[in-house]
Amino acid sequence: MRQLLLMRHAKSSWDDPKMPDHARPLNARGRQAAAAMRHAMHALGLEPDVVLVSSARRTLQTMEALEPWQDTPLIEPMDGLYLVSAAQMLQVLHRVAETARSVLLLAHNPGLHDLALLLVGPQAMGAPAARNLVEGYPTGALAEFAVAGPWRTLDEGGGHLLRFLRPRDLPELTD
Repeated sequence: MRQLLLMRHAKSSWDDPKMPDHARPLNARGRQAAAAMRHAMHALGLEPDVVLVSSARRTLQTMEALEPWQDTPLIEPMDGLYLVSAAQMLQVLHRVAETARSVLLLAHNPGLHDLALLLVGPQAMGAPAARNLVEGYPTGALAEFAVAGPWRTLDEGGGHLLRFLRPRDLPELTD
């Protein structure tokens, strides 16, 4: 069984309206949420072998906030994950080496949310873990899927959603 972690970047700054979208950094709330997600991931033992991360500044900063890992994963920043569709993200996942046991894909909405819904599949939408996912994919949120087959065959309904964590659900951020 393989593990797929889908994470949306944490909250980014809109302080400089002239700044290109690709260059927008995390804001203070985003840095705090990413640190809280790091603690939650470590407590749950979520340690990827491979991290596929959009080349946008906010996704790279989110990934950096998740470090250090117990075992350093292979980290691959990719222009091909910046604001792409679910189908394009799925194509990236199809190219993951079959030796990878756990993959973290860190990217953007709406593609990430669409990919998560695609992997759950329509028959599992009523499952308890899927209820919050259906409502939306907020910044900093993480979905954990169990994937039975090879990466190259991952498709609709091919992921079993184990959990969906949102920063607002974590004790550090509920104050």
